[in-house]
Amino acid sequence: TCGNTRKNFRIEAEEKAIYNVSVLYYHNLIIKIVKGVYIMAKALIICAGGMSSSMIAKKTATLLQEQGENIEMDAVGVPEGQKRIEADKYDLYLVSPQTKMNFKQLADAAAKTGKPIVQIPPQAYVPIPMGIEKMAKLVKENI
Repeated sequence: TCGNTRKNFRIEAEEKAIYNVSVLYYHNLIIKIVKGVYIMAKALIICAGGMSSSMIAKKTATLLQEQGENIEMDAVGVPEGQKRIEADKYDLYLVSPQTKMNFKQLADAAAKTGKPIVQIPPQAYVPIPMGIEKMAKLVKENI
């Protein structure tokens, strides 16, 4: 005779969805139970070089996860940002204060994908707790 056996799996699909699946083996039958689907949203900070933005993106993503948000953040410079917008792999684009002169060009590209693009206010672009909190709020409001 075959007993009951349960195995749990975490499956990531399409780069954004995470499925928690429980599989119950019962007398040679396999029963799949999907416990939940969690969507991983993605935000991209576009700045002059990507260096300071990388630190801000990392700290903001950590804060968002602590708040229970499932949002991944990344940062790149303007040329790479343009390419990533055209590839349509993010849910939100954030343009740093020092690259606001590129906002129109980037906004035109984002409009073709139908994804939001936002200028980051200077107060949200500082790697201190107050700035990170403002950045996290900006992301949650626009994603």
